[in-house]
Amino acid sequence: MDQNGSERGQWASKTEYVLVVAGYVVGLGNVWRFPYLCYKNGGGAFLIPYGLIAMLYGIPMFLLETSVGQFTQEGFVTCWRKLCPLAQGIGYGHLVMKFYDFSYILIEVWAVFYLMFSFRWPLPWATCENTWNTGNCVGLQILNSSTNVTSPQNFTPAAVEFWERRMLGMSGGIEELGSVRWELALSLLACWIFCYFSIWKGVKSSGKVAYFTATFPYAMLLILFIRGVTLPGAMDGIYYYLSPDLNRLASIEVWIDAGSQICFSYSLNAGALTVMGSYNKYNNNCYKDCFWLCLLNSGTSFVAGFVVFSILGFMAKEQGVSVDNVVESGPGLAFIAYPQATAMMPLPQFWSVCFFLMLILLTVDTHFVIVESFITALTDLFPRVLRVPGKHQIFVLIICVSSFLVHLTLVTQAGLYIFLLVDFYGATRVCQNFMAICECVAMGWIFGADNVIIFIEDMTGQVPSTFFKQCWKFISPLLSLSSLILYMVYYKPLLVNNSYVYPDWAYTLGWAMTLSSVTMVPIKAAGQMCTTAGTFRKRLTVLCRPSEDLIQQMTKIERVTDSQTPSVETEL
Repeated sequence: MDQNGSERGQWASKTEYVLVVAGYVVGLGNVWRFPYLCYKNGGGAFLIPYGLIAMLYGIPMFLLETSVGQFTQEGFVTCWRKLCPLAQGIGYGHLVMKFYDFSYILIEVWAVFYLMFSFRWPLPWATCENTWNTGNCVGLQILNSSTNVTSPQNFTPAAVEFWERRMLGMSGGIEELGSVRWELALSLLACWIFCYFSIWKGVKSSGKVAYFTATFPYAMLLILFIRGVTLPGAMDGIYYYLSPDLNRLASIEVWIDAGSQICFSYSLNAGALTVMGSYNKYNNNCYKDCFWLCLLNSGTSFVAGFVVFSILGFMAKEQGVSVDNVVESGPGLAFIAYPQATAMMPLPQFWSVCFFLMLILLTVDTHFVIVESFITALTDLFPRVLRVPGKHQIFVLIICVSSFLVHLTLVTQAGLYIFLLVDFYGATRVCQNFMAICECVAMGWIFGADNVIIFIEDMTGQVPSTFFKQCWKFISPLLSLSSLILYMVYYKPLLVNNSYVYPDWAYTLGWAMTLSSVTMVPIKAAGQMCTTAGTFRKRLTVLCRPSEDLIQQMTKIERVTDSQTPSVETEL
C-alpha cells in the first residue's frame, strides 16, 4: 500500500522480473546492430572495447538505475522527489524520451506484415512476377546465376521492391505524406491491442505475458543458429564476423560504437530499468541480478552474430559475391537481406516464419515495457486518480488508443521518413549521455555514492565493490561527457538510403525533439529554485536534501550514522 491507501503492485515472483527485464533489454539491437558493429569495427577485436565499456559503464549504470527503483519503490519521475528534488527534471526528460520511443511499435508492425506474407508460395520478395514490380526488378534466380550484374543502378532486387513498393509504398519524401497503408494500419491496431492486454493490469499482466514473449525468441534463435551454421558458406560469414583486426582499435570510431551499443543494448539512461526495479521486493538481490542480466544481454548479442553472419555467408556463396557485399544493419538486415536469404533455403516459408516470429516477440517485449514504464511514471505522479482499480484500465486504454491514432502517420507513404526522424533525434545519444551525466552527479555527488552503496547492501546483504562508487562518481560521467562531445563533433545529419536529404524544417523539428527532453533538467531545476522559499544557499540545500521519509529510512539502516545523514544533505 502507498501513502494514499492504494496498491502499487509488485512482481508475483522473481522469475517474472527477470523475464520482463530480459525481454526488454534483449531486443533488435542484439540481432541487427551488434553483429554489424562487430564486423565493421575489427571483428573479434571489437570485443575488447565492448567488454571494457560494459564493465566501466554498462554494468555500473545498470545497477544504479535498478537499485534506485527498488530502494525508492517509485517510477523514474517520483524517485527523484525522494532522492534529490533538484534532479526531478531527469524523470521528466525520461518521460519525454519514452513518448518518442512509442514509435518502436512500427518495427513490430512491419514484422507482422512480413509474417503474413511468409505463408505464400513462392515468397513474394523472391520473384518479380508481382503487380508492384518494375521493369528493373531482379529476382533471386538471376541474382544466384553465374552472370553477375555489375551495374547496381540498372536493377533493383525483388526484396527491395517488396519493402519499398509493396509494404511501404514510399513517397518521395517526408513532405509527401500520401495515403494510409490500410494493411499496415490493421497490423498497427493489432499490435496496440496486444500491448493493451499485456499491460492493462500493470505488472500482474505483463509478468505473465513475459513467460512466453521473453523465452520463445530464444527457441527461434536456437533453431536459426543450428540451421545457419550448417549452411554452405556459413563459415565464410562467421570468419567475416569474428576475424580480428587489432589495428581498428586505434580508431576513435570503434570506441564510440562500442559505447553507443552498450547504452542502446542495455537500455540505459531511459528510465525503464528504474520502473522495473521499483516493482521488486525491497530485499531482492538486484546486485546479483545486474550481473546475470548484463551477461545474458551480451551473450545473446554474441550468439546472434553467428546466426546473422552464417546466413549472410550462405547468401554470399549463393550469389557468388564476397560477404561484405551482402552485409546490412538495421531495417535493411531484417527486412531486405534476411528475407532474401531465407528465400534461398529449402523450405523458405518455414525459415521466414521462424525469423519474423522471433522479430515480433523481440519487439513486443521491448515495446510493452516502454509503454508500461511511461504509464507507471504518470500513475506514480497522480496515484489517487490513476491507481484506482477501473480508472487505471481506462487510463491505459486512453494511452493506447491515442497512441494508435498518432501512429497512423507512421503507416502512411511517408511513414518511414517520419519514423527514422523520430528514432534518430527523439532519443539520440545526446539525450542518453546528458541524462547519464545528470544521474551520476545527482547520485554520485549530491545524494552520495557512499549512501548508494549502503542502501544496496541493506537491500541485498552484499557490499558492492568500491569500484562501482568510482564509476558513478568519475568514470561513467566522464565517459558520457566524452561520448556527448564526440557525437557533436562527428555529427552527420540523418539521410535515408544515403541519398535522401530531409528539408531544413525536418532537421529543425528533429533537434527540437532532442532538446525537448534535455532541457527538462535545467527548466525543472530553475522552476524549483524560483518557487522554494529562502536564500539561494538555503533553497539549494533544501532541494539537494532527500525527502524526510527517505532520511528516516536511511537512519534505520544500521550502517548509517548520524554524521552520514548530513553528508547526504550537503554533499555537492
